[in-house]
Amino acid sequence: MVANPKLERLMNLTAALLDTRVPLTAEALRERVGGYPDDRVAFRRSFERDKDDLREMGIPIRIEEIPDSLPRAEGYLIRNDEYYLRDPGLTADELAALHLATAAVRIDGVQGLGGLWKLGGTPGGLAGAASDSPDVSSELSADPNVVTLFGAMADRQVVTFRYRDTDREVEPHRLEFQRGNWYLAGFDRSREGRRVFRLNRIDGAVQPVGGTGAFVRPEGTPALQLDPWLAGGGDEVLARLRIDAAVAAAAVHELGPDTVEERHDDGSVVVAIPVTNRDAFRTFVLGLLEHAEVLGPPELRDAVVGWLRELSAGGA
Repeated sequence: MVANPKLERLMNLTAALLDTRVPLTAEALRERVGGYPDDRVAFRRSFERDKDDLREMGIPIRIEEIPDSLPRAEGYLIRNDEYYLRDPGLTADELAALHLATAAVRIDGVQGLGGLWKLGGTPGGLAGAASDSPDVSSELSADPNVVTLFGAMADRQVVTFRYRDTDREVEPHRLEFQRGNWYLAGFDRSREGRRVFRLNRIDGAVQPVGGTGAFVRPEGTPALQLDPWLAGGGDEVLARLRIDAAVAAAAVHELGPDTVEERHDDGSVVVAIPVTNRDAFRTFVLGLLEHAEVLGPPELRDAVVGWLRELSAGGA
């Protein structure tokens, strides 16, 4: 069972809004979703908060007139083409394999994840599959902090945790599973910038602090894009990089404005980015040619300089 009833209700609400072609009234959703108060006034307040939370998460809930309704009434739904990822051009066999893979995995200890079917999954599994198909699912071990973070995101509640021997206070914006690991993207109040954290590197338990509605999630929060220099399994270091004015704008656009530590009068900038994959980082630096200089930390600067010297010697 999901430890957070509101989280389960939000996921079930998302699933219900996706699984309809005709807009559903609030009362119809109340019956389908469950978990709402019996009192009508309390239900409306809870339902309105749920809609607001889902919209802040980037889920496009539409309000449309219900066809043939007399008197005219409006309902809610989520258009599939506005919610699901764009078609990546997979063949029928590739799509079938993808559906089988997603149907064969569930997160250990977490139920009601219908609202996370971003790849076109259906409640019944692979379209056309027999209803009595054997259960081929396997457990995907969940980090113990996953459910806590999902709940904090839904409630817009700040969380604290220890990461790399440093206490962090973070506004959780997005949580995703990539490359075999869970990642949290959010605003780190301790560092005053956007950061990405790998959950299995968090020391101990994530703790929500303060009340709900403590922050405003950035409008149109993008999907987590894990930068190549964060894809490695090495120890994380905070790399500082000076970038010349000639490419500063393009680099800041790619890295994000939150990475900028200094802006100089000549148009150059100093950025700070967390790095766990040093090979990917030096490839990024090389792509900037003579317009970038690694300022620190010293061991990372020395590694990049040594690599460049080796390249020069090999080409001599």
